[in-house]
Amino acid sequence: MATSRKSNFNDFLPLMAEKLGGDGLIGELCKGFQLLMDRDKDVITFESLKKNSALLGLQDLSDDDLKSMLKEGDFDGDGALNQMEFCVLMFRLSPELMEQSQFLLDEALNQDSEFSF
Repeated sequence: MATSRKSNFNDFLPLMAEKLGGDGLIGELCKGFQLLMDRDKDVITFESLKKNSALLGLQDLSDDDLKSMLKEGDFDGDGALNQMEFCVLMFRLSPELMEQSQFLLDEALNQDSEFSF
């Protein structure tokens, strides 16, 4: 069941980006972070994710699924997700957004190299 929820998320994130623009999408991701975070620690912990995941329709995820999500996004190894780690993880979970971002980066780099000469 977690797989179908993930694919639904992946289908909607690019649409959200198109409708809201970059700043709007980041704002919505920050709101999602706020819903899931531990209010005392200002990070998403396993406990806060488990407690608040139903708010985002993720109540059917197993403890192992939740731990895997935390592990995948935890770049600094503290066992929790800060806001930046959460936003990066959301983008990484959306291959279509990653492809769009790579295209835009490549395009910007090509334009920059044209102006260098």
